[in-house]
Amino acid sequence: MSGRTHRRDLRLLPVAGVTWAAALVATRYPGLAAVGAAALWGSAFALVVALLGARRRVHDGRLVPVLAIAAIASAFAAASAGHVAVAHPDRERAVSLPISGGRSIVVDATVTGKVERSPTGWRFDAVTSRIGAAEETSHASIPVVVRAAERPTGLDMGATIRVTGSAFPAEPGERAVLVVDAGPPPQLRAPPAGILAVAAGLRSALVSQSHTLPQPGAGLIAGLAVGETSAVTDELDAQMKTASLSHLTAVSGANCALVVGVAFVAAAGLGLRRGWRVAAGLVVLVGFVLLVSPEPSVVRAAAMAAIAMLAVLLGRAGAGVSVLSLAIVACLVADPWLAGSLGFALSAAATGALLLAAGPVGDTLARVMPRPLALAVAVPLAAQLACTPLIVLIDPRLPVYAVLANVLTAPAAPLATIAGLAACLSVGVPMLASGFAALAWLPCAWIAATAGLVSVLPGNAVPWIADLPGAAAALALSAAVLIALIPRAPRLLRRLATGVLAAAAGVGSGVFVLAGPIQRGGVPGDWSIAICDVGQGDALLLRSAERTALVDTGPDPEALAACLELFGVERLDLLVLTHFDLDHSGGVAAVRGRVETVVHGPVGEPADEALLSDLVGAGAATQTASSGMSGVLGDARWRVLWPRSSGVAYPPGNDASVVLTIEGGGIPRSILLGDLSETPQVALSPAVRGSFDVVKVAHHGSADQSAGLYQRITARIALISVGDNDYGHPRAEILDVLVGTGAAVVRTDRSGAAAVAETQRGLELWRQRPG
Repeated sequence: MSGRTHRRDLRLLPVAGVTWAAALVATRYPGLAAVGAAALWGSAFALVVALLGARRRVHDGRLVPVLAIAAIASAFAAASAGHVAVAHPDRERAVSLPISGGRSIVVDATVTGKVERSPTGWRFDAVTSRIGAAEETSHASIPVVVRAAERPTGLDMGATIRVTGSAFPAEPGERAVLVVDAGPPPQLRAPPAGILAVAAGLRSALVSQSHTLPQPGAGLIAGLAVGETSAVTDELDAQMKTASLSHLTAVSGANCALVVGVAFVAAAGLGLRRGWRVAAGLVVLVGFVLLVSPEPSVVRAAAMAAIAMLAVLLGRAGAGVSVLSLAIVACLVADPWLAGSLGFALSAAATGALLLAAGPVGDTLARVMPRPLALAVAVPLAAQLACTPLIVLIDPRLPVYAVLANVLTAPAAPLATIAGLAACLSVGVPMLASGFAALAWLPCAWIAATAGLVSVLPGNAVPWIADLPGAAAALALSAAVLIALIPRAPRLLRRLATGVLAAAAGVGSGVFVLAGPIQRGGVPGDWSIAICDVGQGDALLLRSAERTALVDTGPDPEALAACLELFGVERLDLLVLTHFDLDHSGGVAAVRGRVETVVHGPVGEPADEALLSDLVGAGAATQTASSGMSGVLGDARWRVLWPRSSGVAYPPGNDASVVLTIEGGGIPRSILLGDLSETPQVALSPAVRGSFDVVKVAHHGSADQSAGLYQRITARIALISVGDNDYGHPRAEILDVLVGTGAAVVRTDRSGAAAVAETQRGLELWRQRPG
């Protein structure tokens, strides 16, 4: 590709950038979207007038391309902002409904997204047809996120449902207007119909077919083929994330390109001309989207593949950056809320890196290794470098073996996808489906084994700076690596990159050697209560007279293991599993074989029994908790207040989670409220006698809580275990209540881990991140 052609291909990048910025601002500040759209349309008109004038004047010829690009960018940005302005009135009316304070609402909706497991049950996207709150009703079609503890049979994309529960506004910039928490399970009013019903049946049949094959590879078959991850175990999911392989189970542009490529090859084998090949690719692409479920992320990936096919039809297949820019603009005009989506940003960054950097990086690596191997390394390396600044916003760790894991699994992923699709489409012929599923299992087993190996390798992730400073540092480091790897980079840039890499190596070495001892040295040696930073989940340590208890394990074994190391805990005398939601039990692998006794809440599913059996097999004894149960931990005494052994019985889950009090032996008087919502909190309140020093706030600081209970507790310190989440936790309502009772609020999303010590001077509070 010539330098002139390359520059021409980059001309649409500013259009994509301006459109993205306009969409981001408009969705964050929707009240200003109409004014912004009008201003941008005016700007576009003025630029067109200037462009026409410049074309008449020969000496202004150089201005023509600049004015044209500016006019196009303004027009597309105006279209994106205008989309937000048109949608804003209906969205605003929905938010203004009387839904605050956990009031009951009734929502009629159509499921528009994949029904997926979450740490607290199930969640999916939907579009409403009716919202009833108090005596007000809205018939607008607005996007919502529905969360439910159970998944009724037949609930899939395309189903119409009725949800009774509570709701709260989603975060600014989110596509969803409301987050709806179902009380009873959603009521299925009509199952999916037509092609969506057929697609749901095929996906379900593939999952059932895969169950006959050995795990963990079997769980990946449907994930790689059609993005159905319900069969992926929690352990494998954590391993895939650690190895930076979780993108393989999400339908992306790579899947769409692979499917279209197969259609192209087949059409070419039949001797069809280019136009017919493109048509065949489009038909197959539409069918693939319907099969995996036409949710926004899948449609976005398909749009990029469709625009790529348009480039092929026009004979401009080499203009990759222009194609990507057009795809970004089209997606942002159709769905401006993608501007705030990290998934969309990751997709665009990875694709851009492959187009711009993979080739030059491959040329550099080919000097020291065979060219095929150099290209195999360059593709995941370029994508990883481009995505790392965004990834650290989600998880402030640098995956050390990500490139190696992706190189090892690169040949297996397309084989698994094609064989899995063949198994899905041939479910009507059991023998054929079984054969294709078995073929798909082989590369899936390889991918699962690679993820498992990487997850146990020492130093598989390096702690990184959190939030925007971390993203900026990661961007500088990634840019330095790319500059160092790109041939013929300007000498000044190369020297600057070398300096950045040298500084990073020096700082990184010092952090690796000293960070652990320095951080552990800052932990007070006399702590008696410690709350772990495990993200959106619970894990709390109690210690008295060299005896230690852990209440819940959080969702991630690695995060829990890091916390245990930070506080010097090697063995647990007591493990309390308040309930079995993933955000409270997902990290249990970190303590397997290190627990003496397990006290647990009500068992609900076979997976709960399996978890307990695994702990028993590793040497632990188990007991089911109920009110009145008590015991000792060193010189401290603990007591179970909830769940009750008689009276109203709540189903296993949040409202039946274990509530403990503990005091004495150096532990200040404390109450741990599990994940109880307001109704059971009110029922619990009479059993709570006297004030407490420390309260572990229920359900990560949700709004569905009893202010009266916290006013009865009047704790001096309130601990909230919370991470990055789209639930709005901790909610302003409960924070106001806690501050009103005089409590010092500790949030792990801001403080990191924290510890409480009871000294002669009173209670002392230590935070991992004091700022």
